Amino acid sequence: MLKTIEGFNRIGEENAFAVLARATQLAAEGRDIINLGIGQPDFRTPEHIVEAAVKALRDGHHGYTPATGILPLREAVAKDLHRRLSAEVSPDNVVIVPGGKVTMFMAILMFGAPGVDILYPDPGFPIYRSMIEFTGARPVPVPIREENGFAFSAEETLSLLTPETRLVILNSPANPTGGVTPRAEIEALVEGLEARPDIAILSDEIYGQMTYDGAPHCSLLEFEAVRDRLILLDGWSKTYAMTGWRMGYAVWPDQLIDKARKLAVNAWSCVNAPAQYAGLAALEGPQDAVAEMMREFDIRRKLVVEGLNALPGVSARTPMGAFYAFPNIKETGWKAKPLASALLEKAGVAVIGGPDFGILGEGYIRLSYANSAENISRALTRMRDFLDENAA
Repeated sequence: MLKTIEGFNRIGEENAFAVLARATQLAAEGRDIINLGIGQPDFRTPEHIVEAAVKALRDGHHGYTPATGILPLREAVAKDLHRRLSAEVSPDNVVIVPGGKVTMFMAILMFGAPGVDILYPDPGFPIYRSMIEFTGARPVPVPIREENGFAFSAEETLSLLTPETRLVILNSPANPTGGVTPRAEIEALVEGLEARPDIAILSDEIYGQMTYDGAPHCSLLEFEAVRDRLILLDGWSKTYAMTGWRMGYAVWPDQLIDKARKLAVNAWSCVNAPAQYAGLAALEGPQDAVAEMMREFDIRRKLVVEGLNALPGVSARTPMGAFYAFPNIKETGWKAKPLASALLEKAGVAVIGGPDFGILGEGYIRLSYANSAENISRALTRMRDFLDENAA
């Protein structure tokens, strides 16, 4: 029998893709399935972005690019961050990557090892914990509590630091909760981390342009006190409806950028050239489609929250970012994962059980409102009928 390294016995998965596969199978069998499970905009990539990739192919951009990405794209990323966040970023610190997960993989691989502590949000994106466990580091969950508006607490986060802590992972606006951490909490966290210059920070801001009701996105890039050990994760997937393009970027501090470049050379050589030209068109072209998507997401957000709060035993806070709702289902009498499974198999509605996002996800399910208002309304009706007929 072949023997792989021990880490593969600890590595996890992202269950949203398993739910997607089951939903697809049921649909292929003739079932009418409404998928509120996958975190993927249902909009087409804007046409000027698609055309930029087609033009790049026709213009002969078929070869390798620098491992960190083409210079015009890295310059455009730096300009966009300055425009949105007033942050000064050198294109030399930008790495173009094939999707946001790659930056998680690189950062956790750099700092994770047996004997090391890495803090991550719980409930949070499942790949954080999966990769931490793969490296042999100790995963230390930072509680993301409903009563705190699904924002992290700076005081609680700082209390979890140990002499062995080497990396802190933050995510705001957040998946799966839709929570947005207020500036005051981020400022307090930064102030506390100033005393620990040996700790790196990975700030996952992939939903940074997706906030509602005037809730501002506070980026860690704004804080010079931690810029020398800050890794910013962002990309095109959510903002520009480009999930399948696999286009992300990271901003790395001076002391880590060459390590990131070497990992890129070893792992994927470069991101495919036409996709990079599409990313360039996205940043430099009109932003009307982004604004229109956010207007539509806001309509759906209000629809899903109102509908969830009308379900028996369900209560839902209004998410302030991303395109997820994370309703509390404790009063239904159901555990989260059995409820999610039953809703898919019996009601034809795909959602994700909260425990797939961490231990503290029990008692919640995640719904993505990256689906049409019509489908959301149909799904809520099915959920109400199911809960009326199947009290646990």
